[in-house]
Amino acid sequence: MNETTAHSCIEVTGLTLAYDDFVLMRDVNFTVRRGDIFLIMGGSGCGKSTLLRVLIGLKAPETGAVRYGRTDFWNCKENERRSLLRHIGVSYQSGALWTSMTLAENVALPLSRYTTLSEKDIREQVYLKLALVGLTGFEEYYPSEISGGMRKRAGLARALALDPHILFFDEPSAGLDPVNARNLDSLILELRQSLAMTFVVVTHDLASIFAIGSNAVFLDSETQSAEVCGAPRDILHSTSSARIKNFLTHSAA
Repeated sequence: MNETTAHSCIEVTGLTLAYDDFVLMRDVNFTVRRGDIFLIMGGSGCGKSTLLRVLIGLKAPETGAVRYGRTDFWNCKENERRSLLRHIGVSYQSGALWTSMTLAENVALPLSRYTTLSEKDIREQVYLKLALVGLTGFEEYYPSEISGGMRKRAGLARALALDPHILFFDEPSAGLDPVNARNLDSLILELRQSLAMTFVVVTHDLASIFAIGSNAVFLDSETQSAEVCGAPRDILHSTSSARIKNFLTHSAA
């Protein structure tokens, strides 16, 4: 099995998300295809962020499996799991930038820690990644000196630093005004096209769902289950669930 095949998709089967005796979701099943912008959607408190934590190795599921290619993520050896994580990028809701570091230093951090690149090569990669997200000229700025939208993009540049196969994005539009939120949607689409990446995006932003989503799963807190999977517009037109239709109709206007 080659590396491209190993990281081409994610398959989730029979997943139970819980905190001790409190169960959020039962029997969650879905597949992320290579090249998807896959949305994890649903209302507040349904378990979207918990599911993200399971997918990126921060929380083990109660039951079920997460497979990257043919590798069972939670039942493989630690060195295999670390190897998988090396090909994953995560952009957090707040940007999660080190405030005492410049944008360039933030993006350089994973490169200096996890690669053997020279300082010159790291600098070139840093400038390239910041340029990809539209932050040329802001390399020496600190996070406190730029806007919220720019901090989101800087966090995205850092997530791209190691050229991941799959990028996870937690609530990209949270805290942004509508214009900056739509600009970020456009950037995600451009990066998927230019870098041939797979995105997994946690969102409850209804405007983004139809703008960027090629595939999705809807987490329903009332039934504690993943009710439907598929392209958002297909879900809207085919679902018989009043809750799902109500959730999606708000963004269809």
